[in-house]
Amino acid sequence: MRARTISIYVALVLLAAVSVVPFLWMLATSVKHGPDIYNKVPALLPLDKKTGEWSATLGNYEYVLGVGGLGDAFVNSVWVCALLVPAKLLVDALAAYAFARIPFPGRDKLFVIMLAGMMVPAVTLLVPRIHVTQALGMFDSGWGLIVPNIASVLDIFLLRQFFLSIPGELEEAALIDGAGRLRVFWRIVLPLSKPVLAVVTITSFLFHWNDLVWPLLVTNDPELYTLPLALQQLVASPDGGRAYYVMAGATLAVLPVIAVLLVFQRRILQGIAFTGLKG
Repeated sequence: MRARTISIYVALVLLAAVSVVPFLWMLATSVKHGPDIYNKVPALLPLDKKTGEWSATLGNYEYVLGVGGLGDAFVNSVWVCALLVPAKLLVDALAAYAFARIPFPGRDKLFVIMLAGMMVPAVTLLVPRIHVTQALGMFDSGWGLIVPNIASVLDIFLLRQFFLSIPGELEEAALIDGAGRLRVFWRIVLPLSKPVLAVVTITSFLFHWNDLVWPLLVTNDPELYTLPLALQQLVASPDGGRAYYVMAGATLAVLPVIAVLLVFQRRILQGIAFTGLKG
């Protein structure tokens, strides 16, 4: 039994190493000088090609943040996520609460129809979304990056399933005491739903932080480019052949994601564990 446990831990360590080494290589390459990348014997540490001494530099980051345009794009990604994620969480939570607790004609049928929409490939909905965005005057604007993404069927489904697991007696007691639906939602349902709210918040942040397709379709102004789009433009530019610039840009894009996952990994696992499949 002990040998089996040791073998499992060894396998997990090996898998972790396989996952971590590419990130370490990316980080190391991002602080190397150009000639140091092309050593005959690849080196993980940023060492001078001729002398073998430590030769890390932050000049690659200075270049991509300034000339490469990733500095403005980083700021754009931050404010898009800062506005979009809370708004999306509120809209999805309200919709999920209505489907879970408020009886209205055709509620269950409407919910089934909404879920059926998840089977439609997202790429087939891009053209209608673009037409709607143009009709609303939000094309090539900050609102075009936020408003069309402000609701998610999957998040509504997850939140609804969790809301169904909350004892209805708590809400009934509050309603009898004179509390309205919104007050019950805000004071009782949301505080009890922190695990699933954390999951929805984090997954939404990760998705929109890494989203390339939608910003690519609805923005023409380089001042509105988000980080993935600016990084794609950097790769397509003449500097894209310089691996140290590309790795510096990729590190800027990945580090916030890694930080969020490391800080909130317990919340993610807890939310997945407590998100029931009732109903």
